[in-house]
Amino acid sequence: MEVLALIPARSGSKSIKDKNIRLLAGKPLLAWSVAHALSAKSVTRTIVSTDSAEYASMAQESGAEVPFLRPAEISGDMATDLEAFQHALSWLRDHEGYTPDICVHLRPTHPVRNPADIDRMVQILAGDPDLDSVRSVAPAPETPFKMWFRDPAGLLRPVVECDVPEAYNQPRQRLPQTYLQNASIDVVRCRVILEQNSMTGRRIFGYVMDANYDIDDEAQLEKAFRCLESGDAGGPRLPAPRTFVFDIDGVVATLVPSLDYALAEPNREMIRAINFLHGQGHRIVLFTARGSKTGQDWQGVTRRQMADWGVSYHELLFGKPAADYYVDDRAMHLQDALTLARSWGMPD
Repeated sequence: MEVLALIPARSGSKSIKDKNIRLLAGKPLLAWSVAHALSAKSVTRTIVSTDSAEYASMAQESGAEVPFLRPAEISGDMATDLEAFQHALSWLRDHEGYTPDICVHLRPTHPVRNPADIDRMVQILAGDPDLDSVRSVAPAPETPFKMWFRDPAGLLRPVVECDVPEAYNQPRQRLPQTYLQNASIDVVRCRVILEQNSMTGRRIFGYVMDANYDIDDEAQLEKAFRCLESGDAGGPRLPAPRTFVFDIDGVVATLVPSLDYALAEPNREMIRAINFLHGQGHRIVLFTARGSKTGQDWQGVTRRQMADWGVSYHELLFGKPAADYYVDDRAMHLQDALTLARSWGMPD
């Protein structure tokens, strides 16, 4: 079964400027959703739909595909999810002959998400052919049975009614439980989007979650950060910022016995781990002894290599510790660094 995770991330935002790429713990919001999709076992492809080349670059750096840019006419403030999804599915069908069975809708404004929930929701939809979609919901913070419309004359009319007589006058405990869609995960059959012109269809299963971490303002952004920091989201706990110092040759780059460092090749797996740690808000320092023996200046070559290889770092230092003997009980092997990064949520 082909399961496409599609992350709509148009540029611009009224509530928070450039909200979809706003940094949370050193990582753009859209990158959190990309990481969730890549970590879900059921997802076979991850694509970001955006109208911005800048957003597209960030999405690609996070591991997502961006095979197209969304047209401006369906990227404004009034653009709908349906327009973005129909455009994406039609483009993929027409240009690649690719037609997935299921779409997973991951909004970049919901950075707190457990990838295991994606897999469970896909399993529910795949296991019941009568369902059109599965939508995540959370218990509503307020009951709609005590809400009113007020007409021009000032008269009140209930927003919703139920089987309980005069529900608006009853204790909350006697009223039916209601749920609010929490904008975390929607899983829908692709044919529903294309044939029914709907993001949900008619038969929708409610997948209950405990909380809502959708972001519309600064207070909600702070709430999401606290949740990630505490590990309450159910996924990997966001570790406190640390400083990592990486040697270059033998770690970031291959060893060159001739000391002609221009011939060095990148260690892609380690670079991926470094970039992941950088994206999580940790400080990355590159420390190299290049040129210490020969006196040759390798700064230009080294900086170009780091740029060409896409290494994210904060500081690049040259030289050796000023000592006759250097003793360190905190050295970390390459494999230990990779294991640590994976334990903190880096996708395999």
